[in-house]
Amino acid sequence: MGLSIHPITILRALSTSLELSNGPGLSRHHWRTAMISLRIAEQLGIDDWQCQVLVYSALLHDLGASARWEEKRKLFSTEPGYNLRAHAEAGYQLLKNSPQLGMLAEPIRHHHDHWDGSTPNGKTGREIPLLARIINLADRLEVMIREDVGIFEQRPVILKKLHQLSGSHFDPDLLYALDQFAGQEGFWLDLVNPNYYQNFFRNLGEYIWMRFSMDDIINIADIFAKIIDATSSFTATHSRAVAEMSIFLSRIKGYSEEEVKAFHIAGLLHDLGKLAVPNEILEKPGRLTAEEVLIMRQHPYYTYRILEQINGFETIAEWAAYHHETLDGTGYPFRIRGDKLSLGARIVGVADVFTALTEDRPYRTRMSLAQAEKIIRSMVAGQKLDAGVAADLFGQGQEAYLLIQKTYEENKRNLEESKMVGIGG
Repeated sequence: MGLSIHPITILRALSTSLELSNGPGLSRHHWRTAMISLRIAEQLGIDDWQCQVLVYSALLHDLGASARWEEKRKLFSTEPGYNLRAHAEAGYQLLKNSPQLGMLAEPIRHHHDHWDGSTPNGKTGREIPLLARIINLADRLEVMIREDVGIFEQRPVILKKLHQLSGSHFDPDLLYALDQFAGQEGFWLDLVNPNYYQNFFRNLGEYIWMRFSMDDIINIADIFAKIIDATSSFTATHSRAVAEMSIFLSRIKGYSEEEVKAFHIAGLLHDLGKLAVPNEILEKPGRLTAEEVLIMRQHPYYTYRILEQINGFETIAEWAAYHHETLDGTGYPFRIRGDKLSLGARIVGVADVFTALTEDRPYRTRMSLAQAEKIIRSMVAGQKLDAGVAADLFGQGQEAYLLIQKTYEENKRNLEESKMVGIGG
């Protein structure tokens, strides 16, 4: 199962997850910001390598806000007054030490710095990295686009507002570059034509200077696991613990080391779709309402639809997203019955339940090994979980339990670190 994936394939998909916390549906904000950024860069004659870094940075530029809905909503306001730099700093902190994505950290860190230096703790003028200046302009243009008004009605209004901020918020030279192609109807139509997006990404395939291996993807998935787990103070280590337990169980089953790496990725990203669930539901200390349960149950659907976009991720997408499917076919969101449910999905499902039972939750403290075993064995009897996987788990139950607790202790500081840089609440 060794993979070699073009960066645009995985970053395009993962950028979709950043849209989930903006409310119902997907706004494609990051995709359109990347499209605008690239047009400006091409007008300026920026070289292909810098264009590649620019597009990847634009696709992830709001990474630092995606764990908190209230923060994400601020980003789509065109009114001044919000401290937009906090999430930019959070994104920088997430990426700065990444061997794969570290070159995106600085553009993301400064993508809300004002040209005139009025942003607290920001840079001024040409001290601001050029790529960050481009993303800033592209981002603000994109958030001004309304879906309920014809794009050509909006064009003069948007351009006027942007020019009013020339020399204060934006680099005047970039406004000049934008003006050189802003008269092209095709530019604006591409932005509001959902059928164009695939053409945009297909054309980006020419950027081939690097590929991601399985180990690279694990490192990137770990960054997103930190974001996912920051959505609730009670899940600070959940995704990484599920990943560790999936690794543990898959090795017992005799999977190859390349397949074990796939389980690692599936575990890290199995709750990616929880970015579509409001924080107040994820952190609710009491029983969820029927409506809230339906909202919560959307998350594996979004996990699947995001991961299936990545070439070569077909199996990983199923292992990750089917963790709430059950052998009797009453699970969600696809109601897959046992004979159609792969062993990999069953492993991640058991890993998820065992981890959830043995970690603290809003409504209870973590359970003992004996308590967790009793519940899981009852779920096996009820045709919810796989008997063989459960037998493997409790055949080495003490070791598995200690592994979860070790993971919890090693990573519990991540929530506080996340709060310090603004990733969490």
